[in-house]
Amino acid sequence: MRAKFISRIVPLALAGTLCAAPAAADPGLGTALSQQLIPSVNGAIKAAIRSERAKPPGQVAQVPPIPPSTKAPAQTGLPTGWTYTTDLSMAWALGNTGASNKLPGGFDAGVGYGFNATTRIQASYYEVQHYPLGFNTGSVPLYLQGVANPVGAVDLSQNGPNVTTKDAFTLVMFQKLVRLDHKLPVVITPTYVSRTSSIGGTSDLQTLEVNGFPLQVQARTAQVEAVAFTLPFLSTPKMFGTFTVAPAWLVHRAGLNQENHAQLYQILYLEYRPTRSTTIFLEPQSSRDYLPADVYAQHLNAYFLGISHRLTRNTFVQAVLNSGGPSNYQPYGLTGIYCQQLVPCSQQAITAGGLHATQIQLQFGIGTPSVLPF
Repeated sequence: MRAKFISRIVPLALAGTLCAAPAAADPGLGTALSQQLIPSVNGAIKAAIRSERAKPPGQVAQVPPIPPSTKAPAQTGLPTGWTYTTDLSMAWALGNTGASNKLPGGFDAGVGYGFNATTRIQASYYEVQHYPLGFNTGSVPLYLQGVANPVGAVDLSQNGPNVTTKDAFTLVMFQKLVRLDHKLPVVITPTYVSRTSSIGGTSDLQTLEVNGFPLQVQARTAQVEAVAFTLPFLSTPKMFGTFTVAPAWLVHRAGLNQENHAQLYQILYLEYRPTRSTTIFLEPQSSRDYLPADVYAQHLNAYFLGISHRLTRNTFVQAVLNSGGPSNYQPYGLTGIYCQQLVPCSQQAITAGGLHATQIQLQFGIGTPSVLPF
């Protein structure tokens, strides 16, 4: 009888089980910065380094002076005028998720305007898909609200929920290029990020079990303000590297949030260019994501490994593998289901640990090369 009861309530109990305990592969602000901010600032730093190297050593002024030229000066930093990029993507979940590895398609777009070689604004929309581990494998205890001991167990492999997740980020960035000691280029980027999400094809509104009571939370909706500082540490004909540090604050606390001091995002970018059209890149990152289902910020460690190939001047294809998870939220995935009443268990709350996922994304796009992630 108990087994029959559990098998009947599981589809209902798991319909909205995905809590927003994030991981970097549960894409957070670090992912958005990696895919939207880093490519643009890297392009500016590369151009600034090239312009510095092109100067004759020790030359300050020319004597006699040369009459002003009517030719437009070469770009030495951020792209000026209008730029754009857009792409479509497909993605697959990797690892033992216990579910289909197919993920929904995605769409990205960005438009920017450079006032001059040191000042620019950009707006971007970015989607990323993933399927976290621990929701379709193993079993979790089933509780009755207010009862300390479990009344049964739920076999997730038999009645796993659809926790396909698509996160959407809207970013508005103001970029300023400065030179330290008149040589080292640094890009400062105040950024506003608005994040929304869908879980299993529906909204991110979830019922969580918090201190013995159910609480409804928009688990993956947040707005963040950040200031990113990006500087180079490597530049050769074949290789290039930058480091970005970005303190970030929630625009407002929500859900279970208890504090709102600066959370630090750190992104290392390293690329190798075997040919003029192909770039291989690695982006390890350490960040602190803070969503409404988090009492305190999560310590996220992740990596992004990708290859980009420019098909023509304004078209590209790119494949990106990313994986990671929080180091301070354990275990991963669903940890318990709480029925608000025994029969029927049509209303329920859940508890979950951190989210860990691995996925590969294939992108096909068009746009202005200076702002593409090469």
